[in-house]
Amino acid sequence: MKIVIAGAGEVGTHLAKMLSQENQDIILMDPNEERLKFTNNMEVLAMVGNPTSLKDLQESGIKDADLFISVTPEEPTNITACMLAHSLGAHKTLARINNYEYLQPKNIEFFQKLGISSMIYPEMLAAREIVTAVQRPWARQYWELFGGALILIGVKVRDNAPIVNKRLTDLSLDQKLYHIVAIKRANETIIPRGTDHIASGDIVFFTTTREHVKEVQIQTGKSDPEVKKVVIMGGSRIALRTCQYLPSNIRVKVIETNKEKSQRIAEVVPGNVLIINGDARDTDLLLQEGIKDAQAFIALTENASTNILACLAAKRFGVYKTIAKIENIDYIPLAESMDIGTIINKKLIAASHIYQFLLDADVSNVKCLAFANADVAELVARPNSKITKKEVRELKLPKDITLGGLIRDGKPMMIQGDTHIQPYDHVVVFCLDTAMRKVEEFFN
Repeated sequence: MKIVIAGAGEVGTHLAKMLSQENQDIILMDPNEERLKFTNNMEVLAMVGNPTSLKDLQESGIKDADLFISVTPEEPTNITACMLAHSLGAHKTLARINNYEYLQPKNIEFFQKLGISSMIYPEMLAAREIVTAVQRPWARQYWELFGGALILIGVKVRDNAPIVNKRLTDLSLDQKLYHIVAIKRANETIIPRGTDHIASGDIVFFTTTREHVKEVQIQTGKSDPEVKKVVIMGGSRIALRTCQYLPSNIRVKVIETNKEKSQRIAEVVPGNVLIINGDARDTDLLLQEGIKDAQAFIALTENASTNILACLAAKRFGVYKTIAKIENIDYIPLAESMDIGTIINKKLIAASHIYQFLLDADVSNVKCLAFANADVAELVARPNSKITKKEVRELKLPKDITLGGLIRDGKPMMIQGDTHIQPYDHVVVFCLDTAMRKVEEFFN
């Protein structure tokens, strides 16, 4: 597959790096030659060029491109570039935007007629993840699959968890309630087998049904405090969207250092949100604003180190749930080791949505998990595909792939060794981030 990426910023560079590992034909275009120097150690063709230039697009070979992705910081550039790329022959196009209005159903068809196949708004997607994390503070990851019929939950387990020091075979009686699909231990991700055990400090990923979410919470030894008060550090676009998406019965305080920005935000946030002009790194200010009464603290500045340290300070004051925006992927293991509750990374969010364009199988949703270096996909088993030929235990799936659950005739089911997947079953697949391509061999 030939993919042209416009914009060698953080999102574009990360995408190019990720896709180049899958033997894709990648061209990364940016008008700034300095930004392209990061591609030296990647199997990517770097091209100095303007994505709104017809000449530069033609020189990139856009007429043969399967996918054109424009992720520059400028929304008008991305929209224009996708329109031009489509007109010049690109099969599919995707634009990064920052205007929620464009994503309204009545407008999507309009943009598709202009040649823009899809649009992503990473800040909006990040805000939705934050709201989910606030609503279920005991989980590191909580993701609804197939419209909520199946749930994927990532939880860090402690010494008091009933499942600690048990092998998966010891939990076999519970397997119809949930399925453990991965274990993150230190910097290693394990696709577990029956002989693997769960240790204190592991981040364990479960698939389950909505009615058994409580059972996962009990087995991982987690309490579930009601979140009534939230403190947000940094008045970013993500913060603004988060304030708009949080339930109105939650009291929210946003602490922003810039006075003018504070005033602008105050004019558009809901009535349950109070904007404070100040520095959230000031512990006296945090105490003054009632940090000890807050159940959640969200750090959304542009500095990852500041966000991590602020979350550590909030934990010291007894805040149950901390959430940090961390754009430098190298910092994610550090944040995890410091028990930062949930990590928000726009690169991984953008990557999970763009993955949908790269898989030939029927993928309705794909997510890159920040803590697990892994992907989760919802796939449909095609008639006569490998996945339908034998019981799961006899399929000889690669060790870096596991099946988490399925939907058959609208009914969710956990997958066991004796499960025989049927044509048109909707299946949850969990795999290490280098194995997604192997999945297609089984489902097509």
